[in-house]
Amino acid sequence: MAKFPAPPRQQPARRLSGLDSRPIVAGIVTALVGFTSSFAVVLAGLRAVGADASQAASGLLAVTLAVGLGVLVLSFRAKVPVTLAWSTPGAALLATSGAVDCGWPAAVGAFLATGVLIAMTGLVPALGPLMARIPTSLAQAMLAGVLLQLCLAPFKALGSVPLFVAPVIICWLAMMKFAPRWSVPAALVVALGVIGISLAATGTGLGDGALLPALVWTAPAFSLQAMAGIALPLFVVTMASQNIPGVAVLRSFGYETPWRPSMLVTGAGTALGAPFGGHAINLAALSAALAAGEEAGTDRSRRWLAGFTSGLAYLVLAASSAALVTLVSAAPAGMLEAVAGLALLGTLAGSISSALADPEDRIAPAVTFLMAASGLAFAGIGSAFWALVAGLVVRAALRPDRQATD
Repeated sequence: MAKFPAPPRQQPARRLSGLDSRPIVAGIVTALVGFTSSFAVVLAGLRAVGADASQAASGLLAVTLAVGLGVLVLSFRAKVPVTLAWSTPGAALLATSGAVDCGWPAAVGAFLATGVLIAMTGLVPALGPLMARIPTSLAQAMLAGVLLQLCLAPFKALGSVPLFVAPVIICWLAMMKFAPRWSVPAALVVALGVIGISLAATGTGLGDGALLPALVWTAPAFSLQAMAGIALPLFVVTMASQNIPGVAVLRSFGYETPWRPSMLVTGAGTALGAPFGGHAINLAALSAALAAGEEAGTDRSRRWLAGFTSGLAYLVLAASSAALVTLVSAAPAGMLEAVAGLALLGTLAGSISSALADPEDRIAPAVTFLMAASGLAFAGIGSAFWALVAGLVVRAALRPDRQATD
């Protein structure tokens, strides 16, 4: 019997029209992970500083649009897989700050000032070295102290709404074991499912028109308390915990970040989004690796498409922001904070580790951490500002003694 040659093996279906589709897939995954893993933190932060449900929904929509448009501009012009994100540590800072004098309008004014400070970092070269003079250990300790109370929320909620929170924590733990990247998104899906079941069981509706995204304008107000208690700590946390690590992540994959354009775009995006409730946008740090690494394809010159695609995906996700806010707002008290706390556990662990990494310089970061975690407010200014001041004072006081014993 004649033998016919075996048919040629089909190539994997990852190529579309002769082009590797992996950058596109990586970009979509980057946006999905970035959005779903921390939008609850943004909502918790905005509500804590005085936003009502519609203003919080507007703020989430504003930062999502700003991130999407900013990524499109930067990645296309630089042909580098630059990705942006909203300031998750900044939102956590807001969640523990509380309302300020003049309420929500003053918080909006602080967001606007933060955007100006970020843009000035790109415009004024001297501001870069000035930011670098703030010890990383103190900035990380301040962030860890701010995150502590929010990260306790999932475990506190076990006592008040165990039937709602326990499935979320179990899902999160299981996914941390088998697929860590998707642990928070999966926990969020379970949380939304639990909320949906609860609403169906009680016959509670979501209201007409509550699912449509809308921007809500708030005229900014300016107060010294908001500038010192929100704007300055938000700027420091955003720069130290997001922008500088974002540059390092891209560099680890062999890409140079277009620093000046990035600061101008994120600063302008923050300032333009502020009147609509957006708190801050910045360079992505952890999620940046998804768009810049091997998952975005072997052709390094085409990985910028992953960043560009993530921008398009963020614009699509913006359409769902109002529906998510409406659903989450119907959750039992403490549920939103519990999901946000789970999303920030990794950040808390990393911040504590970084803050205490130097065995010769642990007292000042420890004081900073405890001051930030205490929730102390003095002269109407929150603990984050005073924590940084206390850490700098203690560090300066102990440094001469340490040098004398060397």
